[in-house]
Amino acid sequence: MRSLTYWPSRAVAIALAITIVLAVVVLGFYISRSAEANHKPGHGHGNGDTTPPETTITAGPAEGSTTTQADASFSFSSSEANSTFSCQLDGGGFSPCTSPKTYNSLSNGSHTFGVKATDAAGNTDATPASRTWTVNATTQSDPVFVGAGDIASCASSGDEATANLLNGIPGTVYTLGDNAYESGTATEFTNCYDPTWGRFKARTKPAPGNHDYVTAGASGYYNYFGAAAGDPSKGYYSYNLGAWHIVALNSMCENVGGCGATSPMVTWLKQDLAANPSTCTLAYWHHSVFSSGLEHGNDPKMIPSWDALYAAGADVVLSGHDHDYERFAPQTSSGVADPARGIREFVVGTGGRSHYTFGTIRANSQVRNSDTYGVLKLTLHPTSYEWQFVPEAGKTISDSGSGSCH
Repeated sequence: MRSLTYWPSRAVAIALAITIVLAVVVLGFYISRSAEANHKPGHGHGNGDTTPPETTITAGPAEGSTTTQADASFSFSSSEANSTFSCQLDGGGFSPCTSPKTYNSLSNGSHTFGVKATDAAGNTDATPASRTWTVNATTQSDPVFVGAGDIASCASSGDEATANLLNGIPGTVYTLGDNAYESGTATEFTNCYDPTWGRFKARTKPAPGNHDYVTAGASGYYNYFGAAAGDPSKGYYSYNLGAWHIVALNSMCENVGGCGATSPMVTWLKQDLAANPSTCTLAYWHHSVFSSGLEHGNDPKMIPSWDALYAAGADVVLSGHDHDYERFAPQTSSGVADPARGIREFVVGTGGRSHYTFGTIRANSQVRNSDTYGVLKLTLHPTSYEWQFVPEAGKTISDSGSGSCH
């Protein structure tokens, strides 16, 4: 009988021992897995993340470059999401910043920009990204006026190519409409225009185009540029630049009460020109009165504005709409050459969106190009002007010259 009670007790003891061993093994496994997980990168600082992020400068003056531009804007990013940044200039202390970071009115000489990221766990990049470049902004008494139209699209790199040109050109930047494709939404201005031409927003005097008005009331355009774009119910305004009087008009006639001779805009234009009888006057808007472009060609709706400018002795008109570059000889609104009092028109739809081809070549067309992005640089002297089409890197089109004011 002793054997009958002994063996069951022994079996129970053995089973209990096996159960305890298995429990210990399983518990050890889960503790080990938990410890490994808590030490993986990306878990909070308190959970053992000690890997710093990597900081990258994505846009700005190139390393070792020399520019005539006294302003500089840098864009940058981190290898880890939700990072914050600190920036420094010329060996000063690091301070919090966001991308892009812009510096204005830098002195001539060498400058060094640095930026470092700090991730959500508190780790900071120990080797900040940096760029060293030289500013050689020679003093220039006569203002520079530079820009283009038909500019920014997230589907094209052309706007980055033209923005890179503006990096090295000081002065006031103009836009000739269709600033942000395809529809001028707030998102397109933020994601497509701002990373490129947005670097020069502080010195930009814009004009709107039809693509900007795809969004109701061109609200993306007006909200982005703010007061620089004028009254959102009008979109036209004027200012003086050196000895020149400059007028920005809105060729989206259906949105501003028409463009006829007695319309609110043309009535305002006549009054503005009478109040500012400058020797030299320039106007700009989106739709070209004259164009050899196959896509759009001549557009007569701005002829009343042209006639008002002609009567006041204006000198230059800039437009876009057709995605090409074209220069015309001075002429009247009816296309008659007039070297004495005619207005010279430049079509500069080369801001970066795409290229259009030419169709019928219009009278008085002097220079044309349809395969190159670029900007038109004007130097505005007290009684004359110089022009230079500046092409994107790698292209060789050259058009430059000068003209006298009426």
